[in-house]
Amino acid sequence: MDLELTNKVAVVTGASKGIGLAVVEGLSAEGAQVVAGARGTESLGGIERVTPVALDLATPDGPGRLIGRALEAHGHIDVLVNNVGGVRMRLQGFLGTSDDEFMWALQLNFFAALRATRAVLPAMLRQGSGSIVNVVSVNAFFEPDAGVLDYGAAKAALLNLTKSLAQEFGSKGIRVNAISPGPVSTDLWLGKGGVAQTVANATGVDPETARKNVLASIGGVPTGRLTTPEEVGTLVVMLSSPLTANVTGSNFVIDGGLIKTT
Repeated sequence: MDLELTNKVAVVTGASKGIGLAVVEGLSAEGAQVVAGARGTESLGGIERVTPVALDLATPDGPGRLIGRALEAHGHIDVLVNNVGGVRMRLQGFLGTSDDEFMWALQLNFFAALRATRAVLPAMLRQGSGSIVNVVSVNAFFEPDAGVLDYGAAKAALLNLTKSLAQEFGSKGIRVNAISPGPVSTDLWLGKGGVAQTVANATGVDPETARKNVLASIGGVPTGRLTTPEEVGTLVVMLSSPLTANVTGSNFVIDGGLIKTT
């Protein structure tokens, strides 16, 4: 199927690994020109039609500078993928989580997307079209414990913003959608300092046992495995395509059946 993304210009944040890298590779494979922003860009070298941009998206001017680079290079932007994010386990619960820790989560998981969106909208409004895809999380509406309460609050804000922007700009030809992954096989779950390692250190088990214990404690995943970054990337690419032109204000959950409610 031709997704009609050839020569479309896409900006991806948090593009150097995990879901972001899978999105970059998926968009490139469909013929898009991709401007990929991340603090480190070594992994992006050699991917066709990809312009890596090294910058810190958690800074106030980082997202705007990334959008500016894309406009300088291509003159327009068709797709924005707000993927950058991160989580730190809060094993001390709400009373042990400071304002500074909440601010860290909000800057990376909410304000980076808000600022990139604010920067790209004038260009999309001028051309009368555009697709914005926000990578959110099931933790925006699913909080089985306090371990990621600041992350969940930030992602809930991003999901709310998605709905609001879809309503405001739908008549202008701009679509805004969200994807909410459950546990994904990325550094956030499996890397150094990720969920599995943090819980393993706190409970005295190995990371693989910790991963299994965490998944069991939140209800289990019927498919029996984590989602892959490529599976999330496929959804992002589909929502970027003009073939989904009347899909907006939606939140697509990809979690292996973790969420049991309708």
